[in-house]
Amino acid sequence: MTASSPHLDLDQARKVLDGQPFSRLVGARITAFGDGGATLEVDLREELQQQNGFAHGGVLSYAADNALTFAAGTALGPAVLTAGFSIQYVRPARGRTLVARASVVHAGRRQAVVRCDLLTVDGEGAETLCAVAQGTVLSAAG
Repeated sequence: MTASSPHLDLDQARKVLDGQPFSRLVGARITAFGDGGATLEVDLREELQQQNGFAHGGVLSYAADNALTFAAGTALGPAVLTAGFSIQYVRPARGRTLVARASVVHAGRRQAVVRCDLLTVDGEGAETLCAVAQGTVLSAAG
């Protein structure tokens, strides 16, 4: 995540996400950004499924990584990089939309620890937790 200003708003965060070719390919969108948190959504179309009809684990990992990093950017500024993260799959992801809600657990001057809940939303709007991720994001500002 990069931009010229020290802090981003939702519209600027959306422009940063749109600048990522892979995010455009997946069809990701940021629906919330600020105050130590970020929410990223992906519609779970057929191309993003694995052979059993569930969202592919790589799609969940992608969503977690980006949500973690955008959330950290609200605390550390826009020049951030994921240092690493882990993800625990709770149940198969099946639904209309994947939602990755990330929030900063702790932020220092150079790094942040961030948690992300990954949920699916069905046609009636019911949410189901399908994975949990946690990661460390570093400031890349010089």
